[in-house]
Amino acid sequence: MITVHHLNNSRSQRVLWLLEELGVPYEVVRYQRRPDMLAPPELKKVHPLGKSPVITDSGITEDGRTIAETGAILDYILEKHGQGRLVPPAGSDEKLRFTYWLHYAEGSAMPLLLLKLIFLRLPGQVPGLLRPIVGMVAKKVQQRLTDPQLATALAFWNDELQQRGPWFAGADFSAADIIMSFPVEAASSRIGLGDHAALKDWLQRIHARPAYLKALETGGPYELMK
Repeated sequence: MITVHHLNNSRSQRVLWLLEELGVPYEVVRYQRRPDMLAPPELKKVHPLGKSPVITDSGITEDGRTIAETGAILDYILEKHGQGRLVPPAGSDEKLRFTYWLHYAEGSAMPLLLLKLIFLRLPGQVPGLLRPIVGMVAKKVQQRLTDPQLATALAFWNDELQQRGPWFAGADFSAADIIMSFPVEAASSRIGLGDHAALKDWLQRIHARPAYLKALETGGPYELMK
């Protein structure tokens, strides 16, 4: 049995979604963020870094297996429980694209979006007298660093869906779409999707999937950026 150690409003929502798409039985252990938005210390009892997502699989070895990191978790679930589903055929161009997005989502997209979130919140985290100065610095950093790079990223995502889609790995929905959901949802919340029609259409389609909705129901309120 797979146990998902689920932190509210976190990337572990994608793990629930994958399990729902595959119809793999699982259970959820819930954790709530602290007032500072960090994960509670109880998660360190599961994995030394104390972060989510992390899963345990009790059906593999006597002591079970603990797997952390979204990409590694998705890869593990697909290999052990997927039976070839939601992964393009080996050796195909689609499989190469699938592997790219599996690594890109957390390796390139999310660090940039995290920087954006930090600088959006930073002025509100300092004493009142310093807020105008910190706010000005944060605004300059966003204008010169994060916003141009995010604009390039959004255009890239949209072009890939438009030219090679309608899904991230190609013609068929795959786990690449699941892992890319968090970056696209984060971008939609933090900067908006602008006039990128293919990206907006993709977001509407994943939000309409029954497994996505079921995972949302299981995971609880998903106020991504509040």
